[in-house]
Amino acid sequence: MHRNFVLGFLLFSLMICMTSAAWAGALDDVKAGISAANGNDYDKAIGLFTKAIESGELPRETLSKVYFDRALAWGEKGDYDKAIADYTKATEINPRYAEAYNNRGLAWGKKDDYDKAIADYTKAIEINPNYAEAYFFRSIAWGKKGDYDRSNADKAKAIEINQGR
Repeated sequence: MHRNFVLGFLLFSLMICMTSAAWAGALDDVKAGISAANGNDYDKAIGLFTKAIESGELPRETLSKVYFDRALAWGEKGDYDKAIADYTKATEINPRYAEAYNNRGLAWGKKDDYDKAIADYTKAIEINPNYAEAYFFRSIAWGKKGDYDRSNADKAKAIEINQGR
C-alpha cells in the first residue's frame, strides 16, 4: 500500500473548507490524523480520521479524502477488508476518485482477488486514461492471472505514459 497521505492536496482542500468555524474541530482532527499517519502511528491516525468522519462537519469532497486517508492507514496495518470498505465509501461520495479505485485495486490484489483488482484499475483508467500507475498495477494483476499479453500491453502503456511526462 502507499504511504502517500496526500498532505498538500488535502490541506489545500481543508483551507478552502475553513470558512466555517463549525468545521474547525473536524479539520483539526484530520490534520492531526495526517500527521500521525506520516509518523507511522496508524492506530492514532485511524482514530482521528474516524472522529472527523463521525463529526458530520466535513463537506463531501473533504469527507471522501478522509475516507481515502483512513483506508491508506488500514492498508498499512494490513487490514485490507477495512481499507476496501473505506475506499468504497470514498468512491461512493466521489465516483470520479481515480486514486481510490486504484488503491482499492491494490487492496484486492493483497487479498489475491485479481478480478476485482482489475475491475478497479480499469475504472481508474476510465476516469484518467493517463494514469500510468493504474496500468502498471493492472499489468501485475493480469500477470498473476496468467494473461501475459494483457500484462505486457499494460506495462507498455504505463511506460509510454511515463515517457511522455
